[in-house]
Amino acid sequence: MPPRFAALTALLLTASPLASSGAQPRGGDGYLFRRPQATLSFRLGAARPDASSDVFSFVSRQLTVDRGDFLGLSGMADLSIALAGPMELQLSAGISDRQVGSEYRDFIDNDDRPIEQRTQFRRVPLTAGLKWNLRPAGRTVSRYAWVPTRLVPYVAAGGGLMHYRFGQSGDFVDFRTNDVFGETLRSSGWTGTVYAAAGATWSLNPTVGLTSELRYDRARATLGRDFEGFDPIALSGVGLTAGLLFRF
Repeated sequence: MPPRFAALTALLLTASPLASSGAQPRGGDGYLFRRPQATLSFRLGAARPDASSDVFSFVSRQLTVDRGDFLGLSGMADLSIALAGPMELQLSAGISDRQVGSEYRDFIDNDDRPIEQRTQFRRVPLTAGLKWNLRPAGRTVSRYAWVPTRLVPYVAAGGGLMHYRFGQSGDFVDFRTNDVFGETLRSSGWTGTVYAAAGATWSLNPTVGLTSELRYDRARATLGRDFEGFDPIALSGVGLTAGLLFRF
């Protein structure tokens, strides 16, 4: 698990007053004594950025890297707090990161060797939203028994902040002189984001389940001085993750 993702999920655990062992509902075989107050999920998968802004077009045109090459590993953590009826408050933190090696398509150095560099693209969304369960999360059988539903599909939407980092390091060509020089170029910062998601949870037992989610994030940000002259960078993209869910 990437260090930044581990830190974000640890923050969610620390921030939740429901994470202590004393807050966990106890029950019998196949049921709990009460409806869970919250769920905590950890998922891994893949995310593909749209890579639709002109900086990606420039990179793809000059270097041996295509937009699809930015498909990379993604991790998400969600803390969902039960509200009235089928609604839940969803607090999410995630990370997607990809480093791509490349070389110039049309240039070589004076020794007939490729001119090589690496491009990194990282996105870290921190969001809050509403999650709507399309089936009841469970049912009350008696005064002291709550049984989880085996399969619960859901939809979710919300917004928040996204941190991004786009950088390139290696050798580059000065198109005015055709000289080759070494450089590290970086741009990073925070911007607003919105998201929409659809997923499902599958109960393994009263306290643990499997969960999977398809999520689309939408965001743009102004690039730093190292990439002056380019339009705002597109940070939007789709991700598919799956993992474990724990009820409290």
